[in-house]
Amino acid sequence: MTQILKHVIWLFYCSILMIISIASWSESKELQVRTISVSPYGIEGADGGRGIYYDLAEALTSKLHAQHAMNVNHQIYPYARIIHELKNGQTDLTIMFKYQELEDFVTYIAPLPTLNNVVIGLNKTHFRSIKELEGKTLAYLRGAKFSDAIDNNNKIIKITTKDFQQGIDLLAAKRVDAIIGPLTPIISAAQELEEKDDFFGEPLIVSSRTPWLQISNQSPLIQTSSNLKEIFINILSTNELKVLRRKYLTHSRHLVE
Repeated sequence: MTQILKHVIWLFYCSILMIISIASWSESKELQVRTISVSPYGIEGADGGRGIYYDLAEALTSKLHAQHAMNVNHQIYPYARIIHELKNGQTDLTIMFKYQELEDFVTYIAPLPTLNNVVIGLNKTHFRSIKELEGKTLAYLRGAKFSDAIDNNNKIIKITTKDFQQGIDLLAAKRVDAIIGPLTPIISAAQELEEKDDFFGEPLIVSSRTPWLQISNQSPLIQTSSNLKEIFINILSTNELKVLRRKYLTHSRHLVE
């Protein structure tokens, strides 16, 4: 038997095992999908979930359901809870940044466009370097990591918040000097709180990070990661992400990403 024939047989065998595994799994349990509880990516409402990442995950899972008839349980959770559930296999799939503590627990499937993480204060405030933040107080989303340089600088004071809206409230009350995070959800949070467009000063970019579609290594989806990647890339190629950004974001002079 030639090496080529052996390879073809091996691929066929693996494909059959994948189909049997996914079919058996889809009959016995739900696909557990989690979206970060950060507007405009994951937004909880009276009529259910929505948001940029939520809708992208829904588009992906609808195609998976069409292929494998699997049930889906899609919830919006905080960063810290999703990280915990990816580690123990309670969550199968999510879209968020890479985290070093998850390196041994997840498989990264496909990237989304890179986002800028910024530090931004009130109008007429402009921090020109991370060094200028020393002695200042930042509102920092609980469970998230936006800048190693800031995280490792003990001279920069961090106050953790449950969401960006709470950070905006602290900034408006001048209980913090600035807020840190991806620019888009910070602006979105301010808009939801009906802050004026001139509420913020100039942003200081402190890092650039890339969100990824990722799955838990304990998930049966690991056996169909190449299929997941193909489906997701096809979704992104249709400009779905740009459509969703226009849907969930209103105009702001800061939104240059």
